[in-house]
Amino acid sequence: MLSLAEPVTTPSSRLPDVVIELPGEPKGKGRPRFTKKGFAYTPEETRSYEGALRWTAAQAMGGRAPFHHALKIRVIAIMSVPSSWSNKRRAAALTGLIRPVVRPDLDNILKAPLDAFNRVVWQDDNLIVECSVEKHYGDRPSLRVEVWQHVGLL
Repeated sequence: MLSLAEPVTTPSSRLPDVVIELPGEPKGKGRPRFTKKGFAYTPEETRSYEGALRWTAAQAMGGRAPFHHALKIRVIAIMSVPSSWSNKRRAAALTGLIRPVVRPDLDNILKAPLDAFNRVVWQDDNLIVECSVEKHYGDRPSLRVEVWQHVGLL
């Protein structure tokens, strides 16, 4: 049983064990499509995006074996500011006063790296015991995933 008096190293108190950053507009995992015969398949755009995530993750891992202990992840989606926005509204977005309430949804942003990083960053995404997902505006759109091995009683 976990005692609150026992020390546990919190992942947020140290640097991530690995950081994966894929430049470009973040994409969410697409819904499965079905053939006329009823077979499910993953849309090409999703397969391509997950492949790019997987390749970027392999580079970030630098030949290390996938993690096989409890993990904490933080997913940060940096979205482009719409070009139609005024300079005032753009500045507010870039300073965080306005946050993206546009597609893709947070859950779909999270699903893409969870599936893509299986057997590359972690053995299986069931190792993730804590996660956070954020959407921000920025000058350089990207998807950033920070991964910590959970140290302590887990």
